[in-house]
Amino acid sequence: MKKNVNRFIELARIDAPKISLQERKNEFKEIYSKQEPQEVKQQAERCLECGNPYCQWKCPVHNYIPQWLKLAYEGRIIEAAELSHQTNSFPEICGRVCPQERLCEGSCTLDDGFGAVSIGNVEKYITDEAFKQGWQPNYTPAKRLDKKVAVIGSGPAGLACADILNRKGFQVTVFERQSAIGGLLTFGIPAFKLEKDIIQRRFELFRQAGIVFKLNTEIGKDIVFEQIIADFDAVFVGNGTYLAVKESSFNEGLTGVIESLDYLTSVNQDLINDAEVTLRKQVQNKQVLVLGGGDTAMDCIRTSIRLGAAKVSAAYRRGSEDMPGSRREYANASEEGCEFIFYAQPIGLLEKDGHVCGVKFVKTRLEADAGGRKVLVPVNGSEFEIKADLVITAFGFRPEELPWLTPGQVAVDTQGRIKVSGNCQQSSNPKVFAGGDIVRGASLVVHAIADGMGSAREIEAFLQS
Repeated sequence: MKKNVNRFIELARIDAPKISLQERKNEFKEIYSKQEPQEVKQQAERCLECGNPYCQWKCPVHNYIPQWLKLAYEGRIIEAAELSHQTNSFPEICGRVCPQERLCEGSCTLDDGFGAVSIGNVEKYITDEAFKQGWQPNYTPAKRLDKKVAVIGSGPAGLACADILNRKGFQVTVFERQSAIGGLLTFGIPAFKLEKDIIQRRFELFRQAGIVFKLNTEIGKDIVFEQIIADFDAVFVGNGTYLAVKESSFNEGLTGVIESLDYLTSVNQDLINDAEVTLRKQVQNKQVLVLGGGDTAMDCIRTSIRLGAAKVSAAYRRGSEDMPGSRREYANASEEGCEFIFYAQPIGLLEKDGHVCGVKFVKTRLEADAGGRKVLVPVNGSEFEIKADLVITAFGFRPEELPWLTPGQVAVDTQGRIKVSGNCQQSSNPKVFAGGDIVRGASLVVHAIADGMGSAREIEAFLQS
């Protein structure tokens, strides 16, 4: 089937349709409806099949984007899914949660002037449709090897590493301290962005393929790290970053102040267990103020709306164009009713009878320093207050203290991140590899997947040397 390479002129970019705003604001389910096959075909047809595809190289896992777009255009969905899985362990997840406008779509040749090909929507559609047609990825190795690898943490980095190593025939055991796999995919990202049955499907496929999961097992508590190093031929550590960055001027003793990940985890855990959301009473009919401008802040905003908050506001110390999160998520939060306050730096909490009742801010502006670099400075005399019944802080994350790394001879930097060697993922202990947020700091899901897959290839070379 030959494409018309000029179809991008006739066909506009089309995003997946959203469910109604009223339904979105009351349901913890994905807001994007499934695209019709004809829409997917038309979007795939817009691809110029560039000789040097910037989209592919901007993608952290270097997906074969033009190739599987062509297969999608031709209706060869199973082949497209197979190709997509060669470079990405979880394409249907990345299609949902990646900030494509900053990665593949932002590098699309058509982005400037015509609108980028809706790569993320097609990526999600390919795998979803392939599963619907009865396809499953082939996880069965040609030969099972006698080498054993331990994976600590079942977030995107750990699962991607386990996936590739298992495909190669290694005996893989995943240790996870939670009751379910997925890490932030399960307990951090809300279901209106990523429904949890998608992760559960992968869990069942991995178990069927021979990966062993040890859930509710915490390293350093239920089993010592030195024992794992002794029992396995190689180890991958992908713990992630779960310790909240604090604001030193805040009074931690106040009630009504909650850290973003604690908030999201509590809500997700209740929803997974089909239980009443414990935090609903603290949110319903209340004024909620979220501090931060990343994707986690947007998740807290949109969760609070669904829990029935009377008003949700968000404050960020810079402008909207400087927010580190996805533009798509900012747009969704705005559509759903959040009020944003920019150039506002929180400087303290307001309290009444031991409970938070608001936040004090100072206005900020950008000024050029001596070297011409734009820096953020407070505006003298510009203090103001915002009332709130509940304040959610989303200032970012850093690694937790992992004292068990030291006896395992795994070095960390001053921020608690595991040190790895140059461009590889090997730690100071040659048997131990690491990747994802525990190495690079809080980052994107797709970066963690890339680290996990890359570490698996390094572990394979290490065990075969």
